[in-house]
Amino acid sequence: MADGLDGRHRDKDGRISEKHGNTKMKTLKQDHPELKHFGNEDTLRTVKDRQGVDTLSELLKKVRKS
Repeated sequence: MADGLDGRHRDKDGRISEKHGNTKMKTLKQDHPELKHFGNEDTLRTVKDRQGVDTLSELLKKVRKS
C-alpha cells in the first residue's frame, strides 16, 4: 500500500477512498489523538455535521487550529 493513504485503498478509478461517515470516533482516535475530545460512539458524519466541515481532513485542520 502506498504511503499517505492512512490504511485506505484506491478505488477502481484511482481515487483514494474516503472514510465512511458511519466510522466511530474511537476508531479514528487510534490514528488521530487530537480527536480525543469527541465521544467514542459519535460517528464521523455526526461530528463533521456539528463542526460544519465536509471531510476528515477539514475536521483535523479545524481541530488542530483550536
